[in-house]
Amino acid sequence: MITPIEKTIDLGDGRSITIETGKLAKQADGSVVVKMNNTYLLATVVSAKDAAPGTDFMPLSVEYREKFSAIGRFPGGFMKREARPSDNEILVCRLVDRALRPLFPEDYHAETFVTINLISGDKEDLPDALAGLAASAALAVSDIPFNGPISEVRVARVNGELIVNPTRSQMENCDMELVVGATIDNILMVEGEMEEVSEQEMLEAMKFAHDAIKVQCQAQIELAEMVGSQTKREYCHEENDAELLAHIKAATYDKVYEVAKAGLPKHERAEKFAAIKEEYVEANYADAEDGDIPTGLIGKYYHDVEKEAVRRCILDERIRLDGRKTDEIRPIWSEVDYLPGPHGSSIFTRGETQSLSTVTLGTKLDEKIVDDVLNKTVERFLLHYNFPPFSTGEARASRGTSRREIGHGNLAFRALKNMLPDNYPYTVRIMSDILESNGSSSMATVCAGTLALMDAGVPIKKPVTGIAMGLITDEDKNFAVLSDILGDEDHLGDMDFKVTGTRDGITATQMDIKVDGLSYEVLEKALLQARDGRLHIMDKIMETMDAPRADLKPHAPRMETIIIPKDMIGAVIGPGGKIIQEIQATTDSTITIEEEGDTGKVSISASNADSINAALAKIKGIVAVPEVGEVYKGKVKSIVPFGAFVEILPGKDGLLHISEIEWKRLEKVEDVLKEGDEIEVKLIEVDQRSGKLKLSRKVLLPRPERKPKQE
Repeated sequence: MITPIEKTIDLGDGRSITIETGKLAKQADGSVVVKMNNTYLLATVVSAKDAAPGTDFMPLSVEYREKFSAIGRFPGGFMKREARPSDNEILVCRLVDRALRPLFPEDYHAETFVTINLISGDKEDLPDALAGLAASAALAVSDIPFNGPISEVRVARVNGELIVNPTRSQMENCDMELVVGATIDNILMVEGEMEEVSEQEMLEAMKFAHDAIKVQCQAQIELAEMVGSQTKREYCHEENDAELLAHIKAATYDKVYEVAKAGLPKHERAEKFAAIKEEYVEANYADAEDGDIPTGLIGKYYHDVEKEAVRRCILDERIRLDGRKTDEIRPIWSEVDYLPGPHGSSIFTRGETQSLSTVTLGTKLDEKIVDDVLNKTVERFLLHYNFPPFSTGEARASRGTSRREIGHGNLAFRALKNMLPDNYPYTVRIMSDILESNGSSSMATVCAGTLALMDAGVPIKKPVTGIAMGLITDEDKNFAVLSDILGDEDHLGDMDFKVTGTRDGITATQMDIKVDGLSYEVLEKALLQARDGRLHIMDKIMETMDAPRADLKPHAPRMETIIIPKDMIGAVIGPGGKIIQEIQATTDSTITIEEEGDTGKVSISASNADSINAALAKIKGIVAVPEVGEVYKGKVKSIVPFGAFVEILPGKDGLLHISEIEWKRLEKVEDVLKEGDEIEVKLIEVDQRSGKLKLSRKVLLPRPERKPKQE
């Protein structure tokens, strides 16, 4: 037996995390198993020995997969095999990637693969909170250059108390949940959702998470010492030319600076930046052959010049690329009810970013079935975010849903989901198509989604808006917090901090920090400036629509819900579904039934109120208990010599004896009634033994006066 090297982390509440290495996957550059109770994550990392020619970025791939065998389940589908990653697995990949990527050396360009597999699990401990720790620990015990370690933890507030890595049961009662990624010194990544918390409460949760992360990072440092992996591999992935850098800067910096402060639109600014670079190449390499022009280095160094000029313009003159002040929001216009077909629609445009969002209302049959390894449920609120290439003027095909689209859609989903009314009977889908993009498109989705929900007549609790904040810093600790950042300010800046919320508090957040040593004071300033921006945007969308429509659109499906006794569900469905199918066919409605404890929840949807009322009447008739003395409008089902059988409720017939049809004596039933007649009858008796119903028609008719006796 192989004896692995282990390091244990005490969580301080009776639980612990163990990091094990040296037993599994030893041919990888680094591998660990992270254990917490029954949850085991195997993380491996492999990096190429050299970089591919011409690579000037960090080609990092992070994969997170959950094996169905980890919890003793078979995968669904015909193949009974794990297939493409689920949305949840993709979201975990993004959480890990965003924390790891900034910490690889800038000049390290070897292809690197981080793979994390859930190999054992249970339904209580959530493995995604351990994935960042596992990935970083695998890097720590490898020889791959990495400026870590990092770790990630989930912190939740349950009954006012902050808890690290809460269980699934505890999460059901939390009002704030954050996943935080950090090194010992700095926070790198935050993502989570809240029930309208304050900025100070969120900062407190981040500090609480960071304290736990520091312990986990120290454990990785000690594990690396135990393994003896402190020495990292040598590499040389870049060729640099200091003279060329100085020459490019001297020739282009002032020109770039002037464009940066000119306040130009996105595409015009990009064209002028590109023209400066082209002018430099033409001026200095006009007679050179293509192979003699250091195209890669020129592009890299010119980008560095562009980045420095933009940042200095903001820090020194407080002038942004589009001419705004640091706390100024771009011009906003919005519109609702733009599209006649969907059940709700809106356009939200902020500067050069535009979302066209729609709302579709459906029934239980439209629910999304979630069949993940550890989560088997249904989702009645869906939000899909689409980012087509034309939104940025790119001439390329769109090939399926990207990880970025899933991540941005999930942020908007978390921002809005708690504002839907409790026990809302409809399945709701928001679709946001980004038609133009120059930064903050996910936040435009939140604003457009709020308007589309209100346009659809969904009685949301409160409207939600969102804003993306940026940051520019320098070595002298000067900084500028930027409200409503542009795409270039995100790319060239040090922070992308997205915050969504109502007027009363934050509902979701996502933050990526690209600079070391960012203080909590700067984060607090960013949060408070974000609140001012959110409230400004809220005022703008309220000018377009300040409350949900009082009713649904005419073409939206109508829905009614009634509760019936559990033992009547079978009667409504009927043998082989015959009765419920007949009701749906004759009333042009859709009916679904759910068991809830000792009752059945019947949901009826249709395109008009008449269909719903007709279906309701039939169902109420089936579950109704006939009462003696009540008058019913019945239908003659059959005629016999001694009377007629009349259906007074669906599936419930009673005998109308020939003597109870009229006050006068009848020779034949057919003299008054025929099959199919609709008549009013009164229930006069229920046989206690057989349950048979006895009806009377004559008691509802005026009794003829008796003729006086002739003398």
